[in-house]
Amino acid sequence: MSGERLIYLPLGGAGEIGMNTYVYGYGKPGKERLIVVDLGVTFPDMDGTPGVELILPDLTWLLERRDRIEAIFITHAHMDHIGAVGLLWDKLRAPIYARKFTAQIAREALDEAGAPDSALHIAESWPATIEAGPFRVGFVPISHSIPESSGLVIETAAGRIAHTGDFKIDETPIVGEPFDKVLWSEIGALGVKALLCDSTNVFSPNPGRSEATLKGPITELIREAPGLVAATTFGSNVARLKTLAEAGQAAGRSVVLLGRAMRTMVKAAQDTGILGDFPPVISPEEAADLPRQNLLLLVTGSQGERRAASAQLAQGSYLGLKLQEGDTFLFSSKIIPGNEKGVIKIMNQLSEKGVDVIYGETGTHHVSGHANRPDLEEMHRLVKPEMIVPMHGEHRHLREHRKVAEAGGFPSIIATNGMMLDIGGTRPSVVEFVDAGRTYLDGSVMIGAMDGIVRDRIRMALNGHVLVTLVLDEKDEPIGDPWVDLMGLPETGRSKAGLTEVLEADLAQFVGRANAKTMRSEDKLEKELKGVVRRSANDEIGKKPEVTVVVSRLG
Repeated sequence: MSGERLIYLPLGGAGEIGMNTYVYGYGKPGKERLIVVDLGVTFPDMDGTPGVELILPDLTWLLERRDRIEAIFITHAHMDHIGAVGLLWDKLRAPIYARKFTAQIAREALDEAGAPDSALHIAESWPATIEAGPFRVGFVPISHSIPESSGLVIETAAGRIAHTGDFKIDETPIVGEPFDKVLWSEIGALGVKALLCDSTNVFSPNPGRSEATLKGPITELIREAPGLVAATTFGSNVARLKTLAEAGQAAGRSVVLLGRAMRTMVKAAQDTGILGDFPPVISPEEAADLPRQNLLLLVTGSQGERRAASAQLAQGSYLGLKLQEGDTFLFSSKIIPGNEKGVIKIMNQLSEKGVDVIYGETGTHHVSGHANRPDLEEMHRLVKPEMIVPMHGEHRHLREHRKVAEAGGFPSIIATNGMMLDIGGTRPSVVEFVDAGRTYLDGSVMIGAMDGIVRDRIRMALNGHVLVTLVLDEKDEPIGDPWVDLMGLPETGRSKAGLTEVLEADLAQFVGRANAKTMRSEDKLEKELKGVVRRSANDEIGKKPEVTVVVSRLG
């Protein structure tokens, strides 16, 4: 026995959808050389993370071992796999490898972060491999809902790993490489120790449908629609954008791209040669001069994002363009769990304008980019690994995928964020647990999820806020009465008197009878003043607000 081990550690993306960040290591326990697969983000919501821009994995464990990181490999350009590259590169300082299209998207983020050109390396596809310490890594083309997605083959002295990344089995994907069953079967024939596999659609019982099946229904819909047609999908789904644009062109409609993310993806696909025959597009200014029935708007915001083009069109207008009665709005997408409120709000706003809303989750106008259960089973059979570890999914997805794997005769295990596995033996086993929390991008600053900043923000939103100001002279005697400023609270309470007046009267009464010891102690005085406000407010309005006390001493 060499005493070396092969480890897998998810820091994001295992037990959740999004924020995909996976670590592999090989070497003696505690001294393994490491590679990182993907650096993704997830998105905040107003209920749990108000005011936060992005949510990133907590890389404390990884940063403590930064000198052992050989490289970072990015499987594809979706934000939940690539979104943290620019934000975290300066902390990791490891070489980044990605295929051409993915690198184009990463380059923009790295430029904003001030990373040098040498930080990013364009990888060729399998059978080419990259040496990274004890690892040899190859990018294997795989079909998904964004161009040039790749699984990874990771070769080590302890065995070969197949990491699928996000994938579906689509042999006619419109844009990008088709799923190659022969290629994946050949990789399986080489001998695969562990298959780390996408779990997102494990509950979908029917085989996945190809992107190509949407062309007919979408073309018919856009041709038959009487007024202006607007359609939204994931901005990165270049194949869907091509299908929509070609349907608009066939119906005699001019195509307008609305939204920065969508324009960026189309341009990147064109610049890298993936998308050579996208229909011509016109500007919003040009569109304003054309008859409505001759327009197709392709817009961002399929997940209800408040600042995206879909939301702004639903609220009124976007870049001078408006929707009205008789127009059609197509959601060629599905709702990611957690985004239901935002999407449904937009649908209702559009309906109030008299716009016909068509939702693509029925399957007629949308297909998923992830493998359904029968496709997962086929991937298992093609690769024939010694073991299967489900990834990319909520806990229920991972658990169900483990059942599917074991039913097929493959040893499996549930590994959520922070659970380190040894995958070098005959069965996966847990060897360690590490903290795998979250980091927030709050404005332009990184903060820890446990720092209390967002928690305090939520408490203020729930309870309101009272600022108490008291001025004391050099003898610790009050100069005038305390006064308060309210935020997020009713003006009057049960007594029908103004809440400000009630609080100021109770504070003045307390200060008038407080002993000298209390008035000299800032901590005690602050505590007592907060208590007065919270008790009085609770009596008046049934809430105990957050309270800030400012005591100014003169002399």
